[in-house]
Amino acid sequence: MKKPKQTQLNPNWLQLQQKLNDSKASRTFKNSDKVTPESILGKRKERPDEESNDSQINPLTPVNDDSSLTDAVAMDCEMVGVGQGNKSALGRVTLVNKWGNVIYDEFVRPMERVVDFRTKISGIRPRDLRKAKDFWTAQKKVSELINGRILVGHALSNDFKALLLSHPKKDIRDTSEYQPFLRSSSRRALRHLADEHLGVQIQTGEHCPIEDARAAMLLYQRHKKEWEKSIKDQFRLKQKQRKSKQKKKHKIEEASNANHVEIES
Repeated sequence: MKKPKQTQLNPNWLQLQQKLNDSKASRTFKNSDKVTPESILGKRKERPDEESNDSQINPLTPVNDDSSLTDAVAMDCEMVGVGQGNKSALGRVTLVNKWGNVIYDEFVRPMERVVDFRTKISGIRPRDLRKAKDFWTAQKKVSELINGRILVGHALSNDFKALLLSHPKKDIRDTSEYQPFLRSSSRRALRHLADEHLGVQIQTGEHCPIEDARAAMLLYQRHKKEWEKSIKDQFRLKQKQRKSKQKKKHKIEEASNANHVEIES
């Protein structure tokens, strides 16, 4: 019996078949390298966390570059040691507006010889005071800038003492004295208030007066509504007490005059 004659395939058809087989093999190889759906989802979960960490904005960073003088300003001063070293003198003064932008920041040359630059805290070095503003120039400028404005700061009495200045009590917003910030009637450090209420760490090394002034201003801005209400309530209460005292004084005077008339008659 004769073997059936094998049909010879067209060479072009053989080439096409070979290409198709190679293409299938290539796809199979690539698919084997694919990551499982679970691992892909895992990567997608990680990305937002990474992005959020990188994009976290420091709340003390100003939201604009407007350095105009606003109705409220914050001040912070850094001191150096004079005399025997235990007496404080102004070494740097900084003012920021309500957005945290710097409106004044100058090193100040004290009237007495500096014996302790207190660099670990103040951040001030001898070179900083070589071309610093003289005390009276800085004092005059600060006085002009804060005049008629709400002044925000922390333990401002120390700054006033160093500047030889005062400010109307009704216009002072001191974060060291604001009742809701106190703990058991005790004052708290600015760095603790910033950490608790703003979620930022400051004063971890040398103090930065710009950063400190911004922290005080932000604390005030975030509690402004309640703070201003408490100021108004205190003012009304004092007015009421003053009127009450005046009425009592008037009644006492009237009673005294009536008794005097009776005695004379």
